[in-house]
Amino acid sequence: MSDGEKKLADQQGRFAQVVADGRKVADLEWRGGRLILSNRRLVLVSSEGKRTIPLTEVTSIKGRQDVNESIAQVSNYLSVQAGSDVMLLSPKSQDAFELAIYSAILDQQVVFAKHPAVEGGVVQDTGWEKGRLKIEEGEVGLAIASGRFVEIEVDDVGEVGETEGAVQGSTRPVLEVAHTEETTAVETHLSGTRRHVSVLASLLRKGEARNTTDAELSDAENEVLMALYSGVSPFQIPGFTGMDVETVEETFASLVEAGILEEVRTRRDVSLTARGRNIAGEASEDE
Repeated sequence: MSDGEKKLADQQGRFAQVVADGRKVADLEWRGGRLILSNRRLVLVSSEGKRTIPLTEVTSIKGRQDVNESIAQVSNYLSVQAGSDVMLLSPKSQDAFELAIYSAILDQQVVFAKHPAVEGGVVQDTGWEKGRLKIEEGEVGLAIASGRFVEIEVDDVGEVGETEGAVQGSTRPVLEVAHTEETTAVETHLSGTRRHVSVLASLLRKGEARNTTDAELSDAENEVLMALYSGVSPFQIPGFTGMDVETVEETFASLVEAGILEEVRTRRDVSLTARGRNIAGEASEDE
């Protein structure tokens, strides 16, 4: 390896090319071999030779998507886009390899951040600042220049929006990430190069995918969710909604069972999950 290059992962596994020069490969074939990752490149080694992919060319990382029978027979894999090519990677220990490749591309990168851009459903007058990313297992850390450190747990991400906006005098891609700080629903907005924003979106959407909002709720459940989303304490819900205590506790229990609330401690102390924030946020937009 060249000066400054260090190996981050070296695993046995399988890989296949599914798109070449922008066109789907007709006869997809999995090849066994080694998947070697450094802080500069990904190297795929098989009995037929070696392929090197510079990390600077990687623009997207996605999870499993079954598009044909050959792909479906492999239980776990990553989809990595580099330029107009897409490779599927199935390392022996996928979680470790996936964390390593996200870290290789994103860790210590400088981005622009607006935090909190939204707090408790209310847009904040927050300016853009520089921040540095720290990628750890299950978490994206952000050290902001003003001294604040923001932790975004991937499993806590309720929604990731992609747009473009004015950032420090230029039009840039922007991620709008909904998550929580303690028990408060917030949005953190992040911007940077198109490549870094795309890869960061892929990572954060791993949490978003687990927190879909397809739930049918009763009027009482919706009312409780909206109150919590607006910042009302769980202990104040009966007086705020006009429901009796027993009804509120039954509603809490049903929402906890549905994964929309999580119990902080017994006796009516709960907080919204990422899925619950999504549902409440969509409901507030409809009013």
